[in-house]
Amino acid sequence: MREGFTTGSCAAAAAKAAAYMLLTGNKIDEVDITVPRGDLFRCELHGVMLTADEAGCCVKKDGGDDPDVTSGMMIYATARCGNGAPGVRIRGGEGIGRVTKPGLDQPVGEAAINSVPRRMITEAVMEVCEKTGYEGEVDITISAPEGSEIAKRTFNPRLGIEGGISIIGTTGIVEPMSNKALKDTIFLELKQRRELGYTGVVISPGNYGRQFLLGKYSYDIDRSVKCSNYIGETVDMCRELGFKSLILAGHTGKLIKTAGGIMNTHSRESDCRMEVIAAAGIRAGLPNDILMRILDSVSTPEALGIIKEYDALDPEANTLQKVMSTIVRRVKYYLERRAGEGMRIESTIYCGEIALVSETPHMRELLSEIINEDNKYNS
Repeated sequence: MREGFTTGSCAAAAAKAAAYMLLTGNKIDEVDITVPRGDLFRCELHGVMLTADEAGCCVKKDGGDDPDVTSGMMIYATARCGNGAPGVRIRGGEGIGRVTKPGLDQPVGEAAINSVPRRMITEAVMEVCEKTGYEGEVDITISAPEGSEIAKRTFNPRLGIEGGISIIGTTGIVEPMSNKALKDTIFLELKQRRELGYTGVVISPGNYGRQFLLGKYSYDIDRSVKCSNYIGETVDMCRELGFKSLILAGHTGKLIKTAGGIMNTHSRESDCRMEVIAAAGIRAGLPNDILMRILDSVSTPEALGIIKEYDALDPEANTLQKVMSTIVRRVKYYLERRAGEGMRIESTIYCGEIALVSETPHMRELLSEIINEDNKYNS
C-alpha cells in the first residue's frame, strides 16, 4: 500500500518554500525537504503569494492509502521577517488547534504543532537562511483553513485541542492503515488524566451501549477512555502511567474474547466467543443440545439468547446469570494477569439486545470512586 506524508511534512515544506520566496524575492512552484525517516518529500506548491513584506503558499496533504480525515487538505505557511533574535518563530494560524489541557506534546496555550514538526520547520527554514545569508528572525505562521471543521471528526476535542487540527508526525511519513496513531491517542488521553491527578480510569472499546450504561449506572461512556480493540496494550499503558485502578466496560461481543485471554479483540486477530460461552455453559450445567446450538451461533446476542430461552423453561435455574458471572470473572482474571500486582481491576459486561448485564463483585464501588474523582477534576 502507498505511503503518504504527514501534516508536519507538509507544514515544513510550505514553510521552506515561503521562506525561500521571502528571502530571494523569487516565486517557485515546487519544493523538497528530507523528512526524519530519511525520505525525500518533493511537492507541488499551491496558492503562491509574494509581496514586499511576506510570502506564502500551501501544500496539499497526500496521506497515501491511509484513510485519515486530513488527507487532501491544504496546509499553508506564511513567512515574514521578524524583529526578534535570529532564528525561526513558529505560530499557529487559522484552523490550527490550541492546547487547552496538560499532558500533550505542547504546553497549554500553545498552538498544537508538535515537537518534531516544529523541528522540521525550523531546520527547513534555517537551511534557506544559510543559503541566502539571512541572519535575522523569520516568522512562520502555519494555517489550515479547513482545520476547524475537520478537527470535529478527530480525537482533538477529547484531548483538549480546540479550534482546529494538530500538526503532527514523528517520521514525516504516513504509514497506510497504521494503528500507531490510534494507540498514541489512547496513551495521550490516559497520560493527560494522570497528570490531572486521576488514579482510576474506565476503559471501553467504544461508544456502543451508551444508553444502556446511562440507565444502569448513570454513567456516560463518553467519560471513559476508548481503547478500541487494544485492551491489553491499554492495560499496559495504565500500568506504565501508574493508575491504581481500572474498570473495563463493554459489550459481550468484544469482552467475551477477553474472558478467553485474548487482548486484541479485532476479528482478524482471533475469535473464541462461542467457545468461551459454551465453556461457561458447561460449568453452569447446560445440556449438550444447548451447548451445540451455542457453538453454531454467529453472534453473542444469539448465543446468550439461546440460554435465555432455556432459562424460560426453568426460571429458578438462572443459568444465564451463572454463565455471565463465570465470564466476567475470567475477564477480571486475565486483566489482572496482564496488569500484574498493584492495580485494582473490575469489569462490567452488557448485552443490550437481551437487557443483560454482569459485573464483578466490587465494580459499583470502584465506579463510584472513579465518578467522584471525575467530578472533582471536572468541577
